[in-house]
Amino acid sequence: MRTVAVEDAVGHVICHDITCIVKDQSKGPRFRKGHIVKQEDIPVLLSMGKERLYIWEKPEGFLHEDEAAEELDRICRGSGIIRRGPSEGKIEHYAEIDGLFQVERAVLTELNSIDGLAVSTLRDGTPVCAGDLLAGMKAIPLVIEAAQLNEASAAAPRPFLRVLPWRLKSAAIITTGSEVATGRISDTFTPVVRTKLEQFGITVIFHELSGDDSAAIAAAVERARKTGAELIICTGGMSVDPDDCTPGALRRIIGQEGGTLVCYGAPVMPGAMFLLAYLDGNIPVIGLPGCVMFARATIFDLLLPQFAAGIILNKKDIIELGHGGICLSGKGCAGECHFPNCRFGSC
Repeated sequence: MRTVAVEDAVGHVICHDITCIVKDQSKGPRFRKGHIVKQEDIPVLLSMGKERLYIWEKPEGFLHEDEAAEELDRICRGSGIIRRGPSEGKIEHYAEIDGLFQVERAVLTELNSIDGLAVSTLRDGTPVCAGDLLAGMKAIPLVIEAAQLNEASAAAPRPFLRVLPWRLKSAAIITTGSEVATGRISDTFTPVVRTKLEQFGITVIFHELSGDDSAAIAAAVERARKTGAELIICTGGMSVDPDDCTPGALRRIIGQEGGTLVCYGAPVMPGAMFLLAYLDGNIPVIGLPGCVMFARATIFDLLLPQFAAGIILNKKDIIELGHGGICLSGKGCAGECHFPNCRFGSC
């Protein structure tokens, strides 16, 4: 690059976007890269504090910030994502579809360890809607060595940002509790679960009141399985009380059918008495503790997006929920719940 005085820049091509900021009103490029300076531009540039302009003469082995952003886009962007830009040397990623945003965090860290590069994203595992902003990326200097982008390409041999579409379409709910089965009290648990499922486009195709008998619960799970439901949920009866039989019933059906128990108990509060198992390798069977019925945000809210995206979870996934796994439950939240825009589940 070389510089020229603004007054001498008429007829020259501006080699980068020039940003104008108006407090509380706007921020954006007033002059775009490639703009040919006109006489009437001079007072505008001076009012923006620009007394000299860069006229870019690209050296061998270097990339302009826009070219670097294009390379970062190629390195980062996977399925379910669209891009906008470059503008002011930056490209932004937006969700093309509703789904679960995924980030390979180790790769992101390695990329941001390369001097002169910056990629910022939403948190891994964030549910997103089409059009949501996901990430931004740019080179910090106006020109950067191509070797630094080559290093980034080696650090990320495949795109590491993606949006997984919601895959699960159907669920079964088995409501435990003799007080509900006998009609002594109304079933207030199932409506809560239905509402949460509907947010991800999941339809309840089977619902049964099983009571508290272990054999009855296991039989209901088997009937739910035969409907083809992609997610089986048992509500309540998850504590250590002697008349809470759901964990034993689920262990029974898992043992009979050769399923896999992932966990009974999780480092999340509310939701510590959560159970997760799989039948047929990929059908989640979950036991929801009573907190899901009354707490605004629980372990169910943290894991439901994963189930909806068709992700198979393991014990390590559950253990890692302990970091950020305590909900303030209004304590420190000014009495209001702002989930998911809060610290619960952030890691």
